[in-house]
Amino acid sequence: MHKHTNIIFFCILTFCGLMFGQQKETTETQISLLSTQQEFVAGNDIVLEFKTKTTNFSLYCTNSYGSILVNHTPTDKGIAFALPTFFTQKRGIVYWKVFQNETTALEGNFHIKPIEKSESLEIYLGPPSIEAGGKDFTMLVAIPTDSLDNPLPKNTPVLINTQFLAKEDKTEVTTNNLIAYRNIYAPLQSGRMLLSTQHQEKNSVELDVNIVPAIPKNFQIFFTRNHSYADGNQITTFYTSVLKDSYNNVVSDGTFVYFYITTRENAVLKTFGQTVNGVAKAKMIHPDKAANWSVKAFIDGISESNSIDINYQQAIKDFKVAFTNENAKIKVGPFQSFMNQMIPDGLKVTLTVSQKNNVVKVYYRETNKGFAHFILNKNFYPKGNYTIKIEAAGLVKTYKNIAL
Repeated sequence: MHKHTNIIFFCILTFCGLMFGQQKETTETQISLLSTQQEFVAGNDIVLEFKTKTTNFSLYCTNSYGSILVNHTPTDKGIAFALPTFFTQKRGIVYWKVFQNETTALEGNFHIKPIEKSESLEIYLGPPSIEAGGKDFTMLVAIPTDSLDNPLPKNTPVLINTQFLAKEDKTEVTTNNLIAYRNIYAPLQSGRMLLSTQHQEKNSVELDVNIVPAIPKNFQIFFTRNHSYADGNQITTFYTSVLKDSYNNVVSDGTFVYFYITTRENAVLKTFGQTVNGVAKAKMIHPDKAANWSVKAFIDGISESNSIDINYQQAIKDFKVAFTNENAKIKVGPFQSFMNQMIPDGLKVTLTVSQKNNVVKVYYRETNKGFAHFILNKNFYPKGNYTIKIEAAGLVKTYKNIAL
């Protein structure tokens, strides 16, 4: 009895195994791929055919541009899925899945290649200006594309043409990761470089890059003036030597040069100029009293000049002061310059009224036709004696015990 029971149990297991194996095979073989092509050319029709007895399947496709769901059409052997045109025009790998009731039945992928003939040649260049000297560089990027705007395959050759001064050069590079590029290093000389690219029969537009001079070296400064008198009227002009970089290139026009002037009183004056043909010029009006200037020029954070000393002689030796109307009106002048000529209008004259070493009021005037006039309001001042000090052109005159 025990032996018969084992035989019956073994037969049941064998029967179940056969049944489950047949069901598995049926599930796996209820749909199969008939299409064998794994590579397509962009723009061509792409149809995936499947062998199946049922039609309730859907096709899901995805690539780097997006995802779509494709409806099927019946065929003699099963069903077919025709991908829409916009999806077949983009190169790259397309992944697909056939599913039924949210269950994936089959999956796979295929590759869309670009059209081998180029239709356009895109070109990019940057930065547009680089510094001479062989260290700075600009990058030229070229992208050959087909008629559907797909970049061509890896290792597609692209010819890069360059022209600088009297030299022309041709270099072949190949595409990688969809682009072809080349780092173009600056020559030692400044100037303008022209560039273009070529692939098959397609030529790019012309681009250019400016090779600007490198940072200027230290330089010399000089000055020129009509005379050396401190008349507060004439102009002293400062100018530089021709500014050049380490490769003997003249610096670009418009380079700012700042001139700093230190006086005997340690006051600092500043003027500036911009280079034209490598030379910068700046102007400063003469002082109105004897002075000694120390001048040095800088290109901020880059280079500097030598230091020069400039002396100015006293132009006005003396002036007269006249008190009238009970000392309420004060006439200062005439102010005469180094040839006894009247000084130009605008010389600053300062009058200080003080009493017992305390400043009561300060007046400022500018000369007109060689004179400066002051009117003191006697109603402002209590009766008494005052000290009046007059300063002009570096000269000082003091009058004590002036009754107001």
